Order: sequence, then C-alpha cells, then structure tokens
Amino acid sequence: MSALLGALGLISILFALAGFFMALTGAAPLGWSVLHGVVGFTLLGAAALINLDGLRERMTSGEARRASKYGSSSLLSALLVIAILGMGGYLANRYPQRFDWSEQGVHSLSDQTTKVLSALEQDVEALALYGRMDWEPVRAQLDRYTYASERFKIIDIADPNEKPDLLDRYGLMPEQLGQGIVHLRYGGESVNVEQPTEETLTNAIVKLTRTGDKTVYFLEGHGENPIDGEKGAAEEGYQQAAEALRNENYKVEKLLLAAKSDVPEDADVVVIAGASRLMLVEERDALDRYVERGGAVLAMIDPRVRTDLVAKLGEWGVELGDDIVVDRELAVINRATTPFARHAPNHPITQNLREYTWFLEVRSVKPSAEAEDRFSEIVLTGRESWAERDLEQFDAEGIAEFDGEDLLGPVPIAVAGTAILEGEGDASQEARLAVFGDSDFASNQMLGGYQNRDLFVNTVNWLLGDVEAISVRPNRSRASQFQMSASQKRAVQILALFAIPEVLAVVGVYIWWTRRQTARR
Repeated sequence: MSALLGALGLISILFALAGFFMALTGAAPLGWSVLHGVVGFTLLGAAALINLDGLRERMTSGEARRASKYGSSSLLSALLVIAILGMGGYLANRYPQRFDWSEQGVHSLSDQTTKVLSALEQDVEALALYGRMDWEPVRAQLDRYTYASERFKIIDIADPNEKPDLLDRYGLMPEQLGQGIVHLRYGGESVNVEQPTEETLTNAIVKLTRTGDKTVYFLEGHGENPIDGEKGAAEEGYQQAAEALRNENYKVEKLLLAAKSDVPEDADVVVIAGASRLMLVEERDALDRYVERGGAVLAMIDPRVRTDLVAKLGEWGVELGDDIVVDRELAVINRATTPFARHAPNHPITQNLREYTWFLEVRSVKPSAEAEDRFSEIVLTGRESWAERDLEQFDAEGIAEFDGEDLLGPVPIAVAGTAILEGEGDASQEARLAVFGDSDFASNQMLGGYQNRDLFVNTVNWLLGDVEAISVRPNRSRASQFQMSASQKRAVQILALFAIPEVLAVVGVYIWWTRRQTARR
C-alpha cells in the first residue's frame, strides 16, 4: 500500500509543478497547483509513515545507497525536463509567435490594417465594455492588433456594471453602450465601435488618424448608376460602392452638373459611373475646366455606349474601343462575354491584388498614341480573349469569331494615368484619370465578388493621392470558428492539460501496483 500511495503522491507533485508553470502564463489557476502539492506531500507522508520500519532498514543497506544514487539521477533528470518545459512556456508567453495556415489568411490582419497600424504616430488606446460572456471574442480580436503594433494598447476589458467609474472617466453615457462597445482614443479624439470586426476597428482608426476631409462626387443626370434610393439599392445600383468609400472616411456626394456652373471646389474626385446619354455643352466645358485645374476623374463607360464622353476621354488621352471582350477560356461558365481579368503588377492600384476581378460586359480601353508614356494598362483579360469589333453580327446572330479586325488578347480594359492640359495662364496642370470599359463591376451585384471592391476603392485611393491607403481590405468571409465562453475555455484547458493525463497516470500506477502484488503472491 505504501508503494501505491508514494507513486500517487509523486504524480500529484509532478502535476503541481506543471500547474505552477501553467499558472505563470495564465493558462491555469494557481489554486490547482497548490491543491495538488498539498495532496502529493500528504500521500508521500502517509506512505512514509506506513512503511517507516522498512525505510529504516533499507536506508542502512547497500540497496539504499544504490537506490539513492540512481534515484537522485532520475529525480534530477525529471526536474531538468520540467524546468525546460517551464522555460519553454515562459518564453512562449513572453515572446509570442502566431501562425496562420488558412488558405486565405483569414486569421491574420489584412495588408490595409497593417499599413494603418505602422503609420501610427501616437498610441491608440482601446477600452472594451462588455458583459463577461462576450469578453473572449472581443479580447481575441483586440489581441491581433496589439500583436501587430506596439502602438495599439488595450486599457481594459470590463463589465460596465462592475466598473461604472469607467463611464465617468472616459465621458461615456450608459445609453451609448448598447450590447457593448470598444472605445478608441487617439490623441484628443475618440470614437466608439459597436461591432469590433477588423473592418470596423480599422476604419475607426483611419477616421481618428486621417486629417482633412476628401470628397468624392458621383455625376448624375446622364443615365449613371445611382448611389441612393430604391434604384441605388438595386442590383445595378452603386449604394455599396458609395458605402465602401464612406468606410474609407471619404465624403460622398451627388453632382447634377447641369444645375451648377462648375464642378465644386471641394471635389477631389468626380466619378462617372455608366453615363449613357449626351451631356450639355456647359457640362462638358465644366468638366474641362475641372481637369484643367488638376482634378481627378474616374470614368466607367459600358460597351455599345456612344455618348460624347467617349470623345472627351479621347481628348484627355484615353481611347475606348467600339467592341466587346469575348473570352471562352477564362470567364463565367457559358458566358464568354463575362470575363475574369488579371491585374498589372507594376501599378500602385493593382500591385497588391492577387486574385481576379470579373466584369459583366466590358470594352477595350487603351492610351492614345500621344499619351502612352502617361498612362498604364492596369487590368487585362486572358490570353485567349479578344475584343470583338463586329457588334452588328454579334448582336443580331450571337456569333463571335476572332478575325483580323479584332483585337487579340490580353485585352486592356482599364487604364490609369495623368492628363496634362493647358490651364489658365498657359500653366500646365496635371490631372489624374482612370478609365474602365465597364461600370457593372462596381455595382451592388458584383462589388462583393472576387477583388472587385478592392479594385474600385484602390482606384479612388490613387486618384485622391492616398497611395498609403491602397491595399486589400479585410476579407468578409471567414473560416468557421467555435466560440467558447471563458469558463468553457478554462474547463477544456483543465480537462486536456490535467484531468485526463492525471487519470491516465493514476490508472497506470494502480495497474503497476496490482501486477506487483500479484507477482509477489
């Protein structure tokens, strides 16, 4: 019996030591280690008392000296192993490293977030006010930011009912809390985030750090895709595109140019999304003056559209083909006129885009001969594609075959560059210009597919001169996760690290002791 109690006591002490090192990293409660230590020494003491006479006899024999020699060696080896494991746990906690092996990197911060954090000049302080059941997912999200940047600090994660003084300290009202908020402070500014996803947290940091308002105007009155109202929310609408720009902390406005004498002075970018009707002479002149003074224009003109804007873009250095791209190899199944497209790796708009974008129907776009040195082709269709120029036969019979009149792929369908026009006083003004051969790629129906959103927002970033903001936004789809409460997580840790291994060890010792007793009989 003394052998059994002694073995169980040693097991309990070993788990007490393991629990102590785990407690240092916060993975286990310290009380667990203390309890096992008390039980272990109690069992060892009981074993010693039961077999006190036998111990005295063995201590005076040669067997005792041999056991002491080899036992000390085994004990030192065990202690060394425990020390190495403990030091490993301490170093892992002190210098953490994370690995994301998911295909899309869905557990890593996006390139955009990393850029925003690396540009911080002051600390961003985060205070999370949630009920205890919501602490773990919020903490996990905020920890990703603290791991990525030393400038991101978590002040506290607390239950506002337990610490009401935090509300007064940070100037918060109870009605602001809702289901919980993350309160971010940067310098003298602050903002509240209700749902702490990567997108909302990063946008909040951008809002706190970006100085000066930049305004994007969407032209209307010529059949353009609307950005609000019932039509703006329809599949062909641009409501989501406008919201994507607002998430970048840009102001988004509508522009009915016919009702104004000029493009507003605060217009940083004018977006012409799918214009299909002629413009007034006064409107064309106003756009000319805007470009002459160094404005920025994003024009998206669909196939078959013959608006006077096509000629105007030609004056600015961009030619749109009277054609439609056909790609039977790299396109949506059975829809050869709905191609996928790749991106030029050497332009700021597209250099970080690794996946395809897709277009409903698209025409070719290329720089004019006089402007080739000022424009870059940024989006191109596949090598097996071509731009079909016989639209009459195609529309009448649905037949498209490559011939010598067509433009062989890869077909450029978007360009970006500068238009240099003579402004007032013969001063040369440089205007930024981006032109796409399709407007549907940024519509509600297609914006969320592949990297269409990134392509659209990156283009506006570049037109605004916000090159540092150009990147890949957080992926909306995430790998499935099983969220556990704090108590559930602690229970799993104790079960996996202590309970199951300890039960196995105890059963093993009991089996050993039983066999030993049987052999003696």
